[in-house]
Amino acid sequence: MGINIDEEQLLFHLQGKKTSYVMQVTRDAYLVHLYWGKRVHTYRGSNKIIFMDRVFSPNPDPLDRTFSLDTLPQEYPAYGRGDFRVPAYEIQLDNGSTVTDLRYKKYRMYKGKPKLKGLPSTYVEDENEAETLEIIMEDKLLGLTVTLSYSLYEDRDVITRSVQFANRGSQNLKMLRTLSASVDFRDDEYELITLHGAHGNEKNIVRREIVPGIQMVDSCRGASSPQQAPFLALVRKGTDEDQGEVYAFNLVYSGNFTAQVQVDQYRNTRVSMGINPFDFSWLLEPGETFQTPEVVMVYTDKGLGDMSRIYHELYSERLSRGLFRDKVRPILINNWEATYFDFNAEKIEQIAKEAKQVGVELFVLDDGWFGKRDDSSSSLGDWVVNQRKLPNGLVDLANRVRNLGMEFGLWFEPEMVSIDSDLYRSHPDWCLHVPDRPYTLGRNQLVLDFSRQEVCDYIVKGVSDILSSAPITYVKWDMNRHMTDVGSIALQPERQRETAHRYILGLYKVMEEITTKFPDILFESCSSGGGRFDAGMLYYMPQTWTSDNTDAISRLKIQYGTSLVYPPITMGAHVSSVPNHQVGRITSLETRGYVAMSGNLGYELDLTKLTLEEKEVVKQQIVLYKEIRPLIQFGRFYRIFNPFDGNEAAWNFVSEDQSEAAASYFKVLSEPAAPLRTIKLKGLHPDYLYQNVETEELYGGDELMNIGITLPIIKQDFVSMFWRFKKYRM
Repeated sequence: MGINIDEEQLLFHLQGKKTSYVMQVTRDAYLVHLYWGKRVHTYRGSNKIIFMDRVFSPNPDPLDRTFSLDTLPQEYPAYGRGDFRVPAYEIQLDNGSTVTDLRYKKYRMYKGKPKLKGLPSTYVEDENEAETLEIIMEDKLLGLTVTLSYSLYEDRDVITRSVQFANRGSQNLKMLRTLSASVDFRDDEYELITLHGAHGNEKNIVRREIVPGIQMVDSCRGASSPQQAPFLALVRKGTDEDQGEVYAFNLVYSGNFTAQVQVDQYRNTRVSMGINPFDFSWLLEPGETFQTPEVVMVYTDKGLGDMSRIYHELYSERLSRGLFRDKVRPILINNWEATYFDFNAEKIEQIAKEAKQVGVELFVLDDGWFGKRDDSSSSLGDWVVNQRKLPNGLVDLANRVRNLGMEFGLWFEPEMVSIDSDLYRSHPDWCLHVPDRPYTLGRNQLVLDFSRQEVCDYIVKGVSDILSSAPITYVKWDMNRHMTDVGSIALQPERQRETAHRYILGLYKVMEEITTKFPDILFESCSSGGGRFDAGMLYYMPQTWTSDNTDAISRLKIQYGTSLVYPPITMGAHVSSVPNHQVGRITSLETRGYVAMSGNLGYELDLTKLTLEEKEVVKQQIVLYKEIRPLIQFGRFYRIFNPFDGNEAAWNFVSEDQSEAAASYFKVLSEPAAPLRTIKLKGLHPDYLYQNVETEELYGGDELMNIGITLPIIKQDFVSMFWRFKKYRM
């Protein structure tokens, strides 16, 4: 296993425990893709490429009409030499042409996995965890060197890909397209799974048959966005949670992206992913390099559930970083839906006292604590305490909370500026804008130009000063609008289309500096909820606010869809008041609790307005969650009933040693003449005897998985049920 190279045939075989990925240098030094799928012991070329004359497929060799790049399965295809499919890269030369021609030059292989300069990526803690293969391609005419990087996590069956461009020539190269990965499949018998949504309705799963032409998801909003996610999977027809082939791709990047599938005229399928080429270019001067983001590729023949668990374990253990990667996350209360902008220190302390009584561990002060912020129209960028609301400052309030026995956290939105702010009045040119054009506002705010070092330095200092001024142990980092008027006064005309990517690089640099400076603070990313819930953010901040929509029934789909790629420990999930502020729905406190306990549990309501009975329910929820928290946050997650397919949802968690499990079931609407249903758990040890913690009944693991638990008929809407099982020890 590992990376095996046949020097004579220049055949490269990346071999995990259960997967193989094979490529080879073919005639004229082109690099072809041969296979990706279930592990084979030795690749001997049984699926030979058939070369034949295809009309309208041009030939680089005029003496051989059977060889065409238009029909060749390639690893990193170019534009202009006969392949009419979507290229992986495109470069404009000084003469205006865009024809390039990469050929194999050499390879390097080594243990471990390198960091990507200025970009987030998965990592290793021991060089033996992964091997890396770098294939160096060259366009001799241009002096262009392109390094294709493949890192194999052998024990995890994960392959990561990225690309580095190096200009070794004498002319400027304008890069128009720089994708991170391209894979050619030799058939089109697949269905495509992607995630789409909107604010308050993130991560909806859509599955459709692929057809000839291009099927694409992307973002040109300056962020990965709630509208589409930088993820796609090709699955064989009939693939479900527990069986079937899955080929999955996820981009570790937080900005504009493209993820697309193209079926050509001969029913071949090309998948490509990377930075969105829309409104993008990058001027690569002689001696400079450009690094693309990383794509994480997962293959399994055991269905979507296995795909998800591979991503979950990798992202929990080798993407998230810092002290909190392996720590249980605190149960918090956030004041936003309790007070919005209308609060003072006394009101916050009242809520905090009630929170302490029910067992909450962390109080988070949301928007409105800074500048002259009484609504969304002012003060972003002025990171100084609002003395009218908090006359004794943050230290006083934080100490009041800490004296109750809780930690204190704070909300920021560092990437934005209000026109009505001291920062804007001092530096009106610090926002993204195009000269002589009027501003386009979003949420009454503008986007700061993080492509500029002085802007980044100001934010690092402003946020750091606040974090150093009070005992703060948690930060919610928000971002509530997308980019418009994309331009930077600091960049030359020929570099203006670099702005959006330079912004992301600046953001990553700021986040790296702040999170490194404050390692004892738990950072949670947010973008009006899940608007930037992506792998790039998880590298800097180990959890994300999953959605501004806190309605329990809406959250069934949102959290289910998010779990396709991201583990429950990364999902912020709160119990809020009813009627729900986003959709007006009334659900029981019990159901709200069980949904929120499927992620990082928190509360977002005014506890002072709850009845004694309701407070007791909350208290018992927190007691329960503290008992199952290690299981939820570090256990294996199994989806059972899909809320996108019907009227119910269910999932269960199993500890790594299979000694403990917790399962949740939710039914949305009551039905007349409802059928009797059973729920079959997953991931248990078939030979273990499990005891129901509540009833003390004993069941075999095989019985719970193969026969299941009968669900009672309950004649009401928005029903929830919960079970805990532990291995029975004689």
